[in-house]
Amino acid sequence: MKYKLVSDSHDALTGMRLAGIEGVFVSSAAEAEKEIGKCIDDEEIGIVLVTERLAESCAELIDSVKLTKSRPLIVTIPRSKRSQVDDNIMRYVREAIGIKI
Repeated sequence: MKYKLVSDSHDALTGMRLAGIEGVFVSSAAEAEKEIGKCIDDEEIGIVLVTERLAESCAELIDSVKLTKSRPLIVTIPRSKRSQVDDNIMRYVREAIGIKI
């Protein structure tokens, strides 16, 4: 099972790459929906990480996937501008791949 990040943040993309998670940078909701669609079609991808801003702009697609498909699991990564969020991202990485950064 693979992880894939769909991000509109270069910082999130770099951080996840350091943790061994491949990802793609997108700049619009249409690009994000296209990339999420590719993840749905790829049988090897089990978890898709999506940054919060993109998840908000693609809410209908994400909700549809969560309600109708058993795979992939779509996890929203919160924005990193809030003080508590950094701890949440690190917790996500630690839980997802089992290492502490």
